[in-house]
Amino acid sequence: MIGKIVIGTLIIAIAVAFLCIKVIFKRNGSFASMHIHDSKPMRERGIHCVLDQDREMRRKSRLAVKEKVKR
Repeated sequence: MIGKIVIGTLIIAIAVAFLCIKVIFKRNGSFASMHIHDSKPMRERGIHCVLDQDREMRRKSRLAVKEKVKR
């Protein structure tokens, strides 16, 4: 039982280390943004975040419910 926990912990530690290689060894390293609006291929195809698409459709439609703006 303890052997399985140690092996599982070791596998997770190795996976985290591989994920952090770019951040640790590269000067000013960082993870790439995973947001749709930051992806050039998605923008070229005209694909937007669902929130942006909803906002765009609300602006176009006369019958849409207006958004409440918190101030």
